[in-house]
Amino acid sequence: MRNIKLFESKQVRSVYNEQEEKWYFSVQDVVQILTDSNDVN
Repeated sequence: MRNIKLFESKQVRSVYNEQEEKWYFSVQDVVQILTDSNDVN
């Protein structure tokens, strides 16, 4: 299941693994939000 989460009104891509019952989040999206940067490639 893919999903979009919001953090400080910004989108973070995420995927839920039902077998492991864990959420995985895009590190790139989180770093972009935390550093307030547009270029995190």
